[in-house]
Amino acid sequence: IPCLVATSSLELGIDMGAVDLVVQVESPKSVARGLQRVGRAGHRLDEPSKGRVFPKFRADLLESAVVVRRMKDGLIEETRIPRNPLDVLAQQVVAMCAQEEIAVDELHEVVRRAWPFRDLERRQLENVLDMLAGRYPSEEFAELRPRITWDRTAGLLRGREGAARLAVTNAGTIPDRGLFGVYLVDGGGRVGELDEEMVYEARAGQTFLLGASTWRIEEITRDRVLVSPAPGIPGLVPFWKGEGVGRPYELGEAIGRAARELVALDDERARTRLTGEHDLDERAAENLLTFLREQEQATGVLPSDRTVVVERFRDEIGDWRVCLLTPFGARVHAPWALALAARMRESLGMEVNSLWSDDGVAFHFPDADAPPALDELLVAPEALDDLVVAELGGTALFGARFRENAARALLIPRRRPGQRTPLWQQRLKAQGLLQVARRYPDFPVVLETYRECLQDVFDLPALRSLLTALRQRRIDVVEVETPGASPFASSLLFDYVATYMYEDDTPLAERRAQALALDRDLLKELLGQEELRDLIDPAALDEVEAQLRGEAATADQLHDLLLRRGDLDPSDVDTGLAATLEDERRAVRVRVAAEERLIAAEDAGRYRDALGAMPPAGLQRPQDLLDVPAEALLRLGGGERAAALREAKDELPERIGAAGEEGLGKPAGRHRAERVAVAAGVLRGDQPLLAGEAESER
Repeated sequence: IPCLVATSSLELGIDMGAVDLVVQVESPKSVARGLQRVGRAGHRLDEPSKGRVFPKFRADLLESAVVVRRMKDGLIEETRIPRNPLDVLAQQVVAMCAQEEIAVDELHEVVRRAWPFRDLERRQLENVLDMLAGRYPSEEFAELRPRITWDRTAGLLRGREGAARLAVTNAGTIPDRGLFGVYLVDGGGRVGELDEEMVYEARAGQTFLLGASTWRIEEITRDRVLVSPAPGIPGLVPFWKGEGVGRPYELGEAIGRAARELVALDDERARTRLTGEHDLDERAAENLLTFLREQEQATGVLPSDRTVVVERFRDEIGDWRVCLLTPFGARVHAPWALALAARMRESLGMEVNSLWSDDGVAFHFPDADAPPALDELLVAPEALDDLVVAELGGTALFGARFRENAARALLIPRRRPGQRTPLWQQRLKAQGLLQVARRYPDFPVVLETYRECLQDVFDLPALRSLLTALRQRRIDVVEVETPGASPFASSLLFDYVATYMYEDDTPLAERRAQALALDRDLLKELLGQEELRDLIDPAALDEVEAQLRGEAATADQLHDLLLRRGDLDPSDVDTGLAATLEDERRAVRVRVAAEERLIAAEDAGRYRDALGAMPPAGLQRPQDLLDVPAEALLRLGGGERAAALREAKDELPERIGAAGEEGLGKPAGRHRAERVAVAAGVLRGDQPLLAGEAESER
């Protein structure tokens, strides 16, 4: 093979045979990555590894020069091991329980033997087990099936039906990037992969380049692209969207130090240093030196490990742009930008568009008479954590990481092995899950997403150290106003333009409000009202109703039915399945309105507080099952949609109706809702079930 084109997969420790030379296009972004990739060449004890780096732009040239020098010196960055990744823990627990029954105490001991989980607390483990056992913090999670069974009385865990298949189908931690496989149309082998968004823009008959060949698209299916060779025909160049956490702080500090030392030398000595120590050729050395001199001339001082430059200028339409120029990398700049956005929203009363990269942070202030003062751009180190945590939950970064974590935790799994789930469907499912989960700060995947962003993506300790150094004047801050973007700022603004180029014309802050500001009555008059019942086939409704009313075939299915629909008459369910659930303390019998009913153990606290149905003594030990939030009567209506409860709402005492307006609109099973209405003293027919104002209010 004369040449092999690879992406970051070249970092994997796979023996690729005799590689003579590695050509790295653009800086590898870290010393460790550079060594891993170049190390594929001469992968023998008696041969040196050879590589060449081709920078893409002048700012990339500076980083490449420093990376090469540090590669030669062996100065790799610190390795950070994820601490208590709960999404991985959830996946491993399902896999372990699917193989054999295991005690919770034994599971805790086994998990803590792994270094990332060495200090995992029992509370965190039980929180994950609650999620996997189906006891979510909200009834709105009911459609997510439990993955394991937790016998709390005996302290035993085991996998539910299909758990082994689920764990095998969704094993691993590499997130699904939404890639389409490319295959030969005649049933041949695999050619490669294409990005989902690129495939959506393609059509049958188009040609594109993949590897060193041109291919014609013959057919696009739901999970692959079928192609045939098209030699000699020009084709489109495909695109893939790559993601990276950004430049490590250690490398950024070295880049700033190198830039500061180079501009302090005369041109001859600087060129000698670049060609001798940094392995640049003559033209690259001259280009880099010119770049640094132009930046120094534009701003008066160079951003470095000892200086932060705040550059202000007006853009093409007269709006103010403010750029914080530092070399410390995106892992420092991203949380800094989030904290500043929150500060400016409070102090200036405006939403500020911001973008960060490895070279700094850029802000856009539309219609501002003057840019913010320097004090507005410096955050107190002690206020950093609160500002970043408060702002992080509303970012696209948080949403993307939540989707990946939910998939790893088997909450959004693939249904069949070998078949991809479209990325847009994953996003929709993740957004729906996040809307509910984010209201519960103890939900494990929400906690894991915050942990991943704050520890693995952001470098908050480095930013806190930088802000402290700025406050103590150990690092200088230089303000400068320029007629246009300096060379360093130009590289930063190029990313800004690329980010917003494909946005539509709708103002960002008004998109959601626009959907809420419609006069629905006027819209109905304009469109004409058509009865929905005329559009639905009654037979289809009967079929769906029959499916929802179907009997449970296994103990797990009966448990799911109790969680979804509420209490059931024991005579209406299979005696053996009910006995199995009762033996495992997953279901109990209680008396409601003088009738014996079978309920899920998870609902015991709600029935006790709302209806006075006391659970059996054996269920008292796992106290968390009996601890329920206030308004248990209203929360008992969780499950399927509560037409009966909503119809009865007007008959409830005013105090209960006002307090439970949101709760009454939550899902509820119809027969469960009727029982709630009975216990609440709602009129059934013409007969009041409870008399007296005090009892009605109670």
